Amino acid sequence: MIHEMAVTDLQEQLRKLVRDVKSRAYVPYSKRPEAVVLLLSDGAWIPGVRVESASFSLTIPPFQNAWTTAVALNRRDIVAVVFSKPPDSGTRAFLEDLELSLSAQGADLFAKQSVALPVPDAPVMPFLSERLTVSHQGVLLAREVAARALAPYSRFPVGCLLQLEDGRCIPGVNVEHPDWTRTLCAERNALGTAISYGIAPSVWQAMFLSCVSDTRGTPCGACRQLLAEHRPDLPVWMDRGLENPPVLSRVDYLLPGFFMLQ
Repeated sequence: MIHEMAVTDLQEQLRKLVRDVKSRAYVPYSKRPEAVVLLLSDGAWIPGVRVESASFSLTIPPFQNAWTTAVALNRRDIVAVVFSKPPDSGTRAFLEDLELSLSAQGADLFAKQSVALPVPDAPVMPFLSERLTVSHQGVLLAREVAARALAPYSRFPVGCLLQLEDGRCIPGVNVEHPDWTRTLCAERNALGTAISYGIAPSVWQAMFLSCVSDTRGTPCGACRQLLAEHRPDLPVWMDRGLENPPVLSRVDYLLPGFFMLQ
């Protein structure tokens, strides 16, 4: 059940969640962690943290991280967002597109004015219901996940799974934005979700990728770079369509000599 509560009380609860989540940020270069929490219509919530890259322009901001997680999990019913620091103008414009406006209580809370905000409950679990037991299932599931992609501009849906050692799978899809610098690929979507939920790269087992309209699809250079910074030895299975078996490679084979700051 959704309960109404004072906005100030709700804001403090969400702020506490943001403070807890912020410690998961990957910020080895700036040393400045940032986080957001998306509150959904049923009280569930989704975290997002800043994920920096040695190639600085590939850094994933916390709101973009959380929003793309929400899309991949089929949860676009966002009713409020709390930031660890006030968002930039581009993010504020995107929040307006989602009908989220600045609360009178402070510069860090944006909410839908037309609904009663729910009490924050438990986080949305970032996993598919299926667990992988054999590798060939991964590509089939990635094809299904691609249907969740938000790709109105390219018409090029991509789905991926980041499999963990216990067989659980984090989905990722490409999520486009009119400002292409705010578009995120499926592979970085799944990677950002894992980091936001505190799931260490040491338990990542494999990645499965399906570009459903292109049987030659591989991770782009940006995704290869981010994956290489966290798990260069990660196996990557790439869909080759219904008529051919998937191709297996490894992140460091896909991007030999990848860039790292020491």
